[in-house]
Amino acid sequence: MKVLVTGGVRSGKSRHAESLLSSCTTVTYVAPGPSDDTDPDWVARIAAHRVRRPSSWVTLETSDLSDALAVDGPVLVDCLGTWLTAVLDARSLWEAPSDSATAVVDGVLDEVVAVLATRHDVVLVTNEVGLGVIPSHRSGRLFRDLLGLVNQRLATACDEVHLVVAGRVLRL
Repeated sequence: MKVLVTGGVRSGKSRHAESLLSSCTTVTYVAPGPSDDTDPDWVARIAAHRVRRPSSWVTLETSDLSDALAVDGPVLVDCLGTWLTAVLDARSLWEAPSDSATAVVDGVLDEVVAVLATRHDVVLVTNEVGLGVIPSHRSGRLFRDLLGLVNQRLATACDEVHLVVAGRVLRL
């Protein structure tokens, strides 16, 4: 089963995603976000996630999503927003023309979707960005648009999409 879990910030999507694999003894938890220890709020958020996970789960901190999805056993990726940020950072795409950035992200997604198609038991967590305020900065609009495309492409490759709102789950 491949599931994309989406929702707003602090909606409960990570907790729900973890519950989908709670019966699995070993899960590879892919954390593609930054591990910057200079931001105390980020450090606290990472610590809370670690405490919640079973000790038998293996954490893999990488932005190479294709390689991470190729491991044996169930995989949980939390989250695609931090993964996309890493992709944009690594390729210096924040100031690139939108169509150029889209083409690069599409190419990376082609690899991810190809690996995902061969997998079972994958849960992907992402932020729903289409329901909020229009960002006033170009980088915010670029991120919103690209994450919307990422979400659409990966939703198509998944068996189910779960929308989490205020801790409640809608299965689509």
